[in-house]
Amino acid sequence: MKKNTRENILDTAGRLFFTQGYHATGLNQIIKESEAPKGSLYYYFQGGKEELALECIRRIGKDVADMFWNKLSGEGPVSEVLPKMMLELAEEMKQQNFKNFMPFSFWAAAETSCISNPLRQACTDVFRSWQQVLADKMVLDGVPRQEADSLSLLLITMMEGTLIVATTTEDVAPLLTAADYVPRLINSHTRA
Repeated sequence: MKKNTRENILDTAGRLFFTQGYHATGLNQIIKESEAPKGSLYYYFQGGKEELALECIRRIGKDVADMFWNKLSGEGPVSEVLPKMMLELAEEMKQQNFKNFMPFSFWAAAETSCISNPLRQACTDVFRSWQQVLADKMVLDGVPRQEADSLSLLLITMMEGTLIVATTTEDVAPLLTAADYVPRLINSHTRA
């Protein structure tokens, strides 16, 4: 089935924001690479680049939250699944030679939050949704709610930070180190 123009613009913008950042991505490039008619971007996104970025942020936030929940729901406790996810991500980064990979906290949160309150709030909502997924699953694994809420904030922060350092240094060591500590950190808070 052929994608509609709006979805094609969103897919292209999301890919470009993810691989080269918000500021480095221009509307003309999005139009050209999506092969969309010139007026269609403003037809679908009257707010221009900011509205388009908002949609991309919400979309990636939901996609990652859904992916977290699906992986965490079916494969075991967070203390086992999260490190596996981090190791898979490290392998993917190495396979891609650290190219075309920009952590969400960099391209969306850090880059856009200082220029737009709606973009900042959308990024805040994304981080909170990811934290909620992790916290909910940790509660099911036996971590008390208050501790699960705190741990989920720490884990999301750790994951995003290690992604930035790994991308910057072109070295997966930060991810591997974090993956090694995650089980100990979570298990120290699990009810016996």
